Amino acid sequence: MNETSVAEDVVQDCFVSFAQSAEKIKLAGNLKSYLATCVANRARNWNRAMQRQSAWGRLPAETANPNGTESAVSSSKRPEQWIIYSEQLRRLNNAMAQLPYEQREAVSLHIQGGMKFKAIAELQGVSINTIQSRYRYGLDKLRSILDSEVTK
Repeated sequence: MNETSVAEDVVQDCFVSFAQSAEKIKLAGNLKSYLATCVANRARNWNRAMQRQSAWGRLPAETANPNGTESAVSSSKRPEQWIIYSEQLRRLNNAMAQLPYEQREAVSLHIQGGMKFKAIAELQGVSINTIQSRYRYGLDKLRSILDSEVTK
């Protein structure tokens, strides 16, 4: 499966999921921003699932052998490295959850979503300076939260 078809599948999954639960969702902000965040999160989840499959010596189904068995992938990561990465990811997710929504969204869309500040500003209907401030304050707060965890 190529990247374009994966991206199309991710977007379609988000919109189908949104359409199925539209009456239950109470939006406090911009719909475009909400949907962009949903797509970014779903894409990250898909990437994580593919990384886990590769890490455990499994390839995605579309690259399996014709006889249906999966090929082994050599993994340079040892189990203790995965434990460390897993703990770091848990700490980062907990820290991100402590950020105000606007800061978390700016950080996520810029770093994880790869969006430019101008595009995020247009998406959210605010100035680029506002997005840059939210991003900077979000990173500062993340540093503060993570630094305080290390000193405990």
